[in-house]
Amino acid sequence: MESLKEVQKQIYFYIKEIADEKSLELLKLLPNGKMLRSKLILKIAGINEASIKLCAVVEMIHAASLLHDDVIDDATTRRGQKTINALFDNKTSIMFGDILYSKAFTELTLMDKEVAYTISNAVTLLSVGELLDVELSKTFNTSYDRYLDMIYKKTASLIEASAKSAAILCGKNKDNFALYGKNLGLAFQMVDDILDITEESSKLGKPAMLDFVEGKVTIPYLLTYKSLAADEQIKLHSMYKKELSNEETIWLKEKFQTTNSIQESINLAQRFGREAIEAIQDENNLDLVVIMQAMIERDF
Repeated sequence: MESLKEVQKQIYFYIKEIADEKSLELLKLLPNGKMLRSKLILKIAGINEASIKLCAVVEMIHAASLLHDDVIDDATTRRGQKTINALFDNKTSIMFGDILYSKAFTELTLMDKEVAYTISNAVTLLSVGELLDVELSKTFNTSYDRYLDMIYKKTASLIEASAKSAAILCGKNKDNFALYGKNLGLAFQMVDDILDITEESSKLGKPAMLDFVEGKVTIPYLLTYKSLAADEQIKLHSMYKKELSNEETIWLKEKFQTTNSIQESINLAQRFGREAIEAIQDENNLDLVVIMQAMIERDF
């Protein structure tokens, strides 16, 4: 998509303005990813100077959050590439994240006031979501509501804000697009959580079933736990935050199947997907329907 290259050029221009060679070097080492937030903005607001700049700001914020997330999770790879903290150290990753955040906020001050507030508020929610994720990983979480609150803040809030801000830029119904973005974000994270279990490490770009080892009780584990007998719940709990043996992995995969928790998780993600599409059914934007369908049906 040619417009996404324009977004990448804008990010490069913003970082070049800082006049720091190390920052430019680090920028080149970041994986581009799917750029979902930019795709949303451009499909809603069209391709113009304002939308390209908004995309660049949002992508910088997203990249900053991932740099910090990699430090929190002690991650050494992301999408098959070595992380900045693995290539350099935690301090470099944190400080480059701070540079991206700071430059993004600097550029936000030059934008529409409501757009600036919407994005800034989402970054606060995102940061709270990161903290919630850390807190939830300390003990075996069995609350669906706490899980949903965390993934909304950590992932969906910035996607929601991206869609809403794009609508503000072009004078469309901001509430409808915000609801679309929120539900897209929730579905997106649930699909990611499912793929952590169902996909091979080579596709994920990280070890499969890593979430549970890191202390993340995602939707498939939550639904499995609630369907197990008391003695099996104790067994599942005993596997929490540890490297699983081959026998334990086989047992766990068998329980995913017998409890039907993977399919139930997929159904839940698809429900959020349908709610997203319903939110914009009067907007005549088939591209956003396609984005949602592709995201729900993806295998990576």
